[in-house]
Amino acid sequence: MDYGGGSGGGSGGDSSDKKKRYHRHTSLQIQILESTFKECPHPDEKTRMQLSRELGLSPRQIKFWFQNRRTQMKAQHERADNCALRAENDKIRCENIVIREALKNLVCPTCGGPPVGEECYFDEQKLRFENTQLKEELDRVSSIAAKYIGRPMLQLPPVQPIHMSSLDLSMASYGGGGSGTSNNQRMMMMMNSSGPSLDLDLLTGSAIGASSSTINPDPPFQNPVHHSDIDKSLMAEIATNAMDEFIRLVQTNEPLWIKGRKEGMEILNLDNYSRVFPRPNDTLKNANVRIEASRASGVVMVNSLQLVDMFVDSIRFIELFPSIVSRSRTIEVISSGLLGSQSGTLQLMYEELQVLSSLVPTRQMYVLRFVQQIEQGSWAVVNVSYDLPQYDLYAQSRYKARRLPSGCLIQDMPNGCSKVTWVEHMEVEEMGPIDRLYRDFIHSGFAFGAKRWIASLQRACERSALMMSTSSSHDLGGVVPSAEGKRSMMKLAQRMVINFCSSINPSNGHQWTSLAGMNEFEVRATLHKSTDPAQPNGMVLSASTTIWLPTPPPNVFDFFRDGRTRPQWDVLSNQNPVQEVAHISNGAHPGNCISVLRAYTPSQDMLILQESCTDASGSLVVYCPVDLPAINIAMNGEDPSYIPILPSGFIITTDGHHEITSQLTNPNPNPNDASTSNNNNNDDQGPTGSLVTIVFQIQVSSLPSAKMSPESLATVNNLITNTVHQIKASFNGCSTTAATTTTT
Repeated sequence: MDYGGGSGGGSGGDSSDKKKRYHRHTSLQIQILESTFKECPHPDEKTRMQLSRELGLSPRQIKFWFQNRRTQMKAQHERADNCALRAENDKIRCENIVIREALKNLVCPTCGGPPVGEECYFDEQKLRFENTQLKEELDRVSSIAAKYIGRPMLQLPPVQPIHMSSLDLSMASYGGGGSGTSNNQRMMMMMNSSGPSLDLDLLTGSAIGASSSTINPDPPFQNPVHHSDIDKSLMAEIATNAMDEFIRLVQTNEPLWIKGRKEGMEILNLDNYSRVFPRPNDTLKNANVRIEASRASGVVMVNSLQLVDMFVDSIRFIELFPSIVSRSRTIEVISSGLLGSQSGTLQLMYEELQVLSSLVPTRQMYVLRFVQQIEQGSWAVVNVSYDLPQYDLYAQSRYKARRLPSGCLIQDMPNGCSKVTWVEHMEVEEMGPIDRLYRDFIHSGFAFGAKRWIASLQRACERSALMMSTSSSHDLGGVVPSAEGKRSMMKLAQRMVINFCSSINPSNGHQWTSLAGMNEFEVRATLHKSTDPAQPNGMVLSASTTIWLPTPPPNVFDFFRDGRTRPQWDVLSNQNPVQEVAHISNGAHPGNCISVLRAYTPSQDMLILQESCTDASGSLVVYCPVDLPAINIAMNGEDPSYIPILPSGFIITTDGHHEITSQLTNPNPNPNDASTSNNNNNDDQGPTGSLVTIVFQIQVSSLPSAKMSPESLATVNNLITNTVHQIKASFNGCSTTAATTTTT
């Protein structure tokens, strides 16, 4: 019967018809495809269509050929890597065998007997290695501690020196040559003669260290944090993807980036970005989410290797950006990089970014910081947010900020400088309204934008270069310190500025107390414990307020740093003129300098250490009263790290009026958009105004358990109120009402 055979034959015919038909490309087709693959392994649809027409192949065939070729190349690379690793492994194994054989034939040079067992030998070597590591760690910690204590840790006596414990009485004990009258008594005498009595210790206290996290560590990180290998692998993948995106962002110009009206500023075209880097969750659909993305570049006076070392050190990172980074801490080092190089370093960090005003909440975030050397003399440092679900940063925050791939590309230049291209890309969800004074400044994107980072970096590097120079200060008729004395004075002033910037926004657990009902402007105060090892323990009251002045920032900066106008606002001078007894230039701008001022009072004089600095991101005038013996210590080139400082001062920034009209947040303005039209109209209303933040720090008690009393709040409120009224009177009595009208 043919039933089976016929059936089998039919089945065989069907299978032969369904067999895959393979097409073998000609040598010419392969040659053209190979040459195209070398130039672009991932051709776009336009290129595939062009190849299809030229070679007579379908676009589907072109697509599959490139996919197969990429897979083949990947397999070849993997095989080559495996062969290299196998050869290296064999080499190490052979060396290990040779070493073991040599160890068996060792003879003790002392007794001539056989050596100890192999296991004992390797255990001993391991202990020696661990001991060396521990010694290095001890030396590193000791050097950091000695920086703030003023002497090596190993030489510290078990009991504090007498001059340390007497700081709360008088700073004149330094050197033994000062007056017996304490600075607190001086302040009391001046205030009693000029107005309300300050029943507080204005002139003593402690300096907050370079990172305020050492004083009030964040509760989640009091114990070491260790992640599993799976978590570390995920972090490495996120960091690698972020680095790839960052490199494309920093190397691509139009159509991703559009030049802003502000010089040196570029803004991201969000529409083109979303097409190039599609994201699964479109957060822009949330009306409360705002994207801030900008790019800027500049030349700094430091080479790339030095900059990279500073970026991976959280303490030195704050020293570079004290006005932007209020706190920075390395939670865990995921990867320490290649041997002898920072390339490949991956760190999990905690950061708080700030605007220097108590009216603007800090932006808290966990970030992965990844360092990679692109080529010789070229480095990339990328930051990207990483969530730690066990630690909720936003439970009581008014901001929810996430860093999308951001960072900087650092390229060496022939003169020892570096070109730095900075990309700042942040996604911000606002949980509450922004204070009206800072609305334009923040919405312009300038408050946390790339231009501000570059300006702060250039200023810090310029200052560092001048600190390392051997030239002495300019002689302006006063004391001219030596090169060592200049360096010591600059270190003291740097510590003063960092202390000042870190006091603007309190750390976790310290909240602002608002005194809004007592004035037409809002005064905020907070009390925190000072535990700097070089200072006596005590409670420090920080108070601040922000006002608007209808004057450009450069004019306001000149007003505060000019000694001739100082009596118009400074309560310490008691409306008497001040004399500059020493001057140190620390920047190309004439306003970047350190001064020692003598303020004359009816009964006696006192010294004021002041640093003024300005750049494209804003201006600072920071000052602190000190005694002559303390200044002599620094002038003579001695270590100034234990000189007590408790600075006050002013922060001057633009009000953001012109920045918001530059359409930084709307690169493709719609002429029918009412908000755009209003901004353009505002642009014609005249010059920009200034936002001035006034900060005072006062030590209220030497007892660590002291509380914030109504008397203390009333006193500091009177101090700030009098200062504000004097400033406004100097600027023709501009009122807060004008600020409300202009900034709303």
